[in-house]
Amino acid sequence: MTSSTSFSQALKGLGFLAMLAPLTAAAQQPTGAVSGTLLDQASGQPLPFANVVVLRAQDSTFVSGAQTGENGTFELASLGLGSYLLKASAIGYQGFRRKVALSSTAPSVRLGTLKLIPTATQLKGVTVTGERATIENEPGKRVINVEKDLASVGGMATDVLRNVPSVAVDANGAVSLRGSANLTILIDGKPSGGSNGGTGLRLDQIPASRISRIEVITNPSAKYDAQGTAVLNVILKKQTKNGVNGQASLLGGTGDKYNASLSLNRHQGKSNLSASYDRQDEHYRNRTDNRQTSGDVTTRQDGTGRERNDSHSLRLGLDYELTPEQSLNLSVSPTWQHEQDLGFQRLSTERAGQPTTTQLGQQELNVDVRILENVGSYRRTWEAHKGRELTAVGGAVLVDAKVPVTQTLEAGALSGWRQQMDVQARIYFAQLDYTHPLAGNKGKLETGLKVQQQRSNGIADLFALQPDAPGQYVRDPARSLAYNFRETVPAAYANFQRGWNGWNAQAGLRTEYTNTNGDVNGGQGRFKLDYLGLFPTASISRGMGRADSTKGGAQPQQLSFSYARRLNRPNFMQQLAVPLYQDPRFYRLGNPSLRAEFSHNLEVSHQLSLPGGAEITTTLFGRFTSNAIQRLRNVDTLATNLNPAAGLVLVETYRNAGTTANVGLEMTWAQPLTAWWRVQASGSLYRTQFQTNAENTVDRRALAGNVRLNQNFTPTPTLDVQLTGQYNSAILTAQGRRLAYGGIDVALRQRLWQNRAALTLRVSDVLNTQVRSSVVDSPDLTANLYTKPETRVGWLGFTWYLGASKAKAGRIEGAPKGGGGGFGG
Repeated sequence: MTSSTSFSQALKGLGFLAMLAPLTAAAQQPTGAVSGTLLDQASGQPLPFANVVVLRAQDSTFVSGAQTGENGTFELASLGLGSYLLKASAIGYQGFRRKVALSSTAPSVRLGTLKLIPTATQLKGVTVTGERATIENEPGKRVINVEKDLASVGGMATDVLRNVPSVAVDANGAVSLRGSANLTILIDGKPSGGSNGGTGLRLDQIPASRISRIEVITNPSAKYDAQGTAVLNVILKKQTKNGVNGQASLLGGTGDKYNASLSLNRHQGKSNLSASYDRQDEHYRNRTDNRQTSGDVTTRQDGTGRERNDSHSLRLGLDYELTPEQSLNLSVSPTWQHEQDLGFQRLSTERAGQPTTTQLGQQELNVDVRILENVGSYRRTWEAHKGRELTAVGGAVLVDAKVPVTQTLEAGALSGWRQQMDVQARIYFAQLDYTHPLAGNKGKLETGLKVQQQRSNGIADLFALQPDAPGQYVRDPARSLAYNFRETVPAAYANFQRGWNGWNAQAGLRTEYTNTNGDVNGGQGRFKLDYLGLFPTASISRGMGRADSTKGGAQPQQLSFSYARRLNRPNFMQQLAVPLYQDPRFYRLGNPSLRAEFSHNLEVSHQLSLPGGAEITTTLFGRFTSNAIQRLRNVDTLATNLNPAAGLVLVETYRNAGTTANVGLEMTWAQPLTAWWRVQASGSLYRTQFQTNAENTVDRRALAGNVRLNQNFTPTPTLDVQLTGQYNSAILTAQGRRLAYGGIDVALRQRLWQNRAALTLRVSDVLNTQVRSSVVDSPDLTANLYTKPETRVGWLGFTWYLGASKAKAGRIEGAPKGGGGGFGG
């Protein structure tokens, strides 16, 4: 496809979808709405997550329902004109009722503050109060409430995800969902740049202390980017209480690990100012043992390593209410990171009929990264048309990194070298979204436009050690490179959603035009791609059973089906032919011929609520991928033959290697067993199949799965205990399999001084079983790769809550819902 033809088609697609936005505006009639704020009568504090429902006055039939936000506010929009009965309820409080009348002269009613009276319900010494569960199942996504998850103490976002059903996090922090690592990361719904191994802030770089919740969206609608098997949306903490609030934390971990954080928020009148600072200084140890055989040659690399991660992270934010219908948000987030790795290796080579040769080496890696994220957004609503909304978002992610790698070797077949890599990346984006509600609260139309551009350029200079001048390195022009990369993606979407008689359906279409080009040394390995993609999405759900007004009108059963077409664009390090040297016998190399992969994702899900608070969710899922991108490890025959005494030289690259299919079953069960003990169990089993057309690979198929058990205890009103265990089976790779791994974590939190402070203790991987191990079994290479990071760590922390902030109590849920990436290799 030529560039002009693709661009012409892109303009047609974008224009068609953009025209859909105003089509229904003139046909809609004003509808009514009810809004207000729920407060605790005794303390005057907001009541978050309380249930508010509207019933018809004449027959008490259910009309609409909602939960209050974290600031206690609620709004029920798109109500027909007439008389209603509003009911508000929260576990631990007396119910509240009020008659409401909506008319043509007064279609919207603001009830102001409504105060609920606390009750004195006690269960064996434990106060029962309504709050969110650690993991909630919502239509199309899972929500992890981080403050409830004690496993996040002293950790990062990846530590939170270890407890999420269907998500796997290995010992090195790599995140995958149902066997796929192709995930899109959003921060507060906005691009972070860290998706798919990109150059922005990664999940393992976001402190859990800054996170309010994480949304795992398995089949995103057309409103979301088509990139990624799934979307991980990280929602950062925001205070809405008046005055100055915040918290300060200090944490120490075994093996010389220290964290500190401070967050402050000032909310007054129309403005909300926030600031947070996180400091991390952590040291880790690891052990490696890699064996590779090709023909009659076997090489082994075993050794130990030390790693230091040192970072400073700052976030400044401003929310300002221009008018009751308009608001502005600005945020600036600079991050400074330094990583230092020092590894000691023994390199040995065995040949049939020859003595084993051994050489000792030392490798030092230093990574300095500077990241600056700037985001601004504008939001417009209409009081006369509840649910109508216009948002505009724009921002930039600026990344600068320096990555020097030095390999020192004693006298032998291999000689020392040094590689200096400098990377500069820029990501710019702008997005416009419009939502128009349909009359009578029957549905809505969403449309939007977006454009995103990523630019990257850098150098990778290789310096050879001079044999006659110890410690002196000279640049090798033949193996020193410079590169440029640019990718531009304009997009448009339309999404229609409608509900009727217990059914809810949505259908959408997104079009994205991709223009990518890059080259190495001004011409070597040059590539240019442009293509237009159409990405339909659809879902339908049906609520069954009698609506429960105490749970926001939720029905005890829900059956849903969803479909989405997705893609995975390769990142610039996968496409650029720039060798990245990992050690004397191994390097990575991008593939300029690499193309995007496309997948069809389907889900059928059933949710069941049982008496006693039990929640059971069953999901059948399938993912069918064409042009699948696979990471392949092969012998570099030329490099190996140039220096046979040095043993095998391996190269890892990427190929579009045929098709893959994942089909499986997933189940979760959540239940409060007693007033002080809550259990959540989950498991999945799926069949993976590779049909490959790449060299040195064969077709493969196998079963894989995982199980996870979370137990939360509240033995006293102020003590929370969490015990978690997980096991992930072996899974297929293009050339072999990644071996099974698992572990157990335990955490305790003692709340102090009427929840003004908290003392926490956490031990990760108590049995020290977390490893990263894989096997390669291809026609010309067999390998066993083993890495044991330091995963058993004890953390002791203290948190002080400032102003109106308080420790989130580990209370029993009254109405539970169920619940170097990019740099340095």
